[in-house]
Amino acid sequence: MNMMTQTMAEVAEGDPHIRIENVSKTFLGGKKGDVEALRPVSLDIRRGEFVSVLGPSGCGKSTLLMLLSGLLDPTAGRITIDGEQVSGPNSNLGIVFQQDVLLDWRGALDNILLQAEIRGADMKAAEAKARELLEMVSLTGFEDAYPRELSGGMRQRVSICRALLHEPPLLLMDEPFGALDAMTRDQLQIDLMHLCAKRDITVFFITHSIPEAIFLSDRVVVMKPRPGRIEQVLDIDLPRPRRLAMREDPKFTGYVRELTQTFKSLGVFREEH
Repeated sequence: MNMMTQTMAEVAEGDPHIRIENVSKTFLGGKKGDVEALRPVSLDIRRGEFVSVLGPSGCGKSTLLMLLSGLLDPTAGRITIDGEQVSGPNSNLGIVFQQDVLLDWRGALDNILLQAEIRGADMKAAEAKARELLEMVSLTGFEDAYPRELSGGMRQRVSICRALLHEPPLLLMDEPFGALDAMTRDQLQIDLMHLCAKRDITVFFITHSIPEAIFLSDRVVVMKPRPGRIEQVLDIDLPRPRRLAMREDPKFTGYVRELTQTFKSLGVFREEH
């Protein structure tokens, strides 16, 4: 396999949903001088694809996500979404961070509806949609619960519902399950795939977890340690819908071995001292 190819024949069929072209980012004037976060990165992502970006802390994963959102500007290169260059904050997407960022004084339903209020949407239609989303993530009956009354996993479900309320074509997720316990994380992975299966949405997902990236994704993008560069793009050829038992499948464990070996070769995993 050519580790620098993008793979997936679909990406080459027509214009991609997202095109990242020779994008780099350097943060200037820090306490330790300029910090080169990303060296030129290029990647095409097709519509409806679930792409995970996997790599060690500090490799530029979150920086790349922020560039996609338009909340950061690249130092060089450009990003286009449906042919339009990203040149500022993009409102036609959803973002979910590791911290749920819910408002303490609003219940679960009202936290979701904040998205509609900000956008000036039809509130009656938005409420119906919000209730549907809450049902899909098994939170019916918790509409009026405040964040302090919800578990970490429940709060993150509310955050995902809020990000999806306006039916964005693109969902950006930055380590959304990283702070959760293993069982809750497993359930939220299943919930996320269920939500995505119901809509035509492209997902750009940041994670440190090899099994999580494989389980969720159509492709996994491996980043080298800082300054961030793409080391490998791996197709995940597993059927959908995916079940937890699939993690015991020989093909799944083969992907785990391949990605683990990649990180060993990069010096991220060191077994000898």
